[in-house]
Amino acid sequence: MLTDKTSEAEFRTDFVRQPGGLKQHPALVLNADYRPLSYYPLSLWPWQDAVKAAWLERVDIIAEYDEVARSPSMEIRIPSVVVLKDYVKPQKKVAFTRFNLFLRDEFTCQYCGTTGDLTFDHVVPRAAGGITSWENVVAACSRCNLYKGSKSLRQSGMSLRKPPRQPAVGQLMNMGRKFPPNYLHDSWLDFLYWDAELEA
Repeated sequence: MLTDKTSEAEFRTDFVRQPGGLKQHPALVLNADYRPLSYYPLSLWPWQDAVKAAWLERVDIIAEYDEVARSPSMEIRIPSVVVLKDYVKPQKKVAFTRFNLFLRDEFTCQYCGTTGDLTFDHVVPRAAGGITSWENVVAACSRCNLYKGSKSLRQSGMSLRKPPRQPAVGQLMNMGRKFPPNYLHDSWLDFLYWDAELEA
C-alpha cells in the first residue's frame, strides 16, 4: 500500500488535500469483538483517520466505499468499516451529560411525553435542596419545565413517566440503538444490528 520511503507527514498531507466531498465518507469503528465502540453517538472516524490507522496496522479494513482517494504516489478505496486489532474495554460508568440524560429518557419529556423543545428539570427543585444527579434530573419540555418551576411534584400536580435512575453503560448503548443517526451506510448495518433478534 505505502512504500517505506513515504513519511507519515507526506501521507497525511496528501490525503488531507483531497476534494471536500470525501469528508462525507466516515468509517464505522468496531471493537476487536466486532461491536461498535458506541452506538450513540455512533463510533465513526473521518475517512482520513481510518486510512491512517490501517496504514499504521492498528485496524483491519472490513468494508470499503466505491470511492477512491488518490495521492501522487498511491490509490486506496476509502474504508467504510474498520475493526480495531486491540480490544478496548468498554467504559464502566456513564458520564452524566445533557446528551446522555436525554438518551436515557429517550428524548422524551418525562412529564407529558412530547419529544420537542427539550431541556432538563430538577425533580426536587434546587431551591428545596435538590441536587444535580441522575436520580433528580429528567428531560422535560420547556412548557412543562416552566409550569413546574420551583414546585415539587405534589405542588405542581405533575407525575413522572418513570423514576429517574443512573443507567448502566449497556442500557444506554441499547437505548442508543433505537436512535440511529440520519445516515447509515449499507455496509454498517450487519455490524450495528448483528445481535438483534431476527424476524421469523
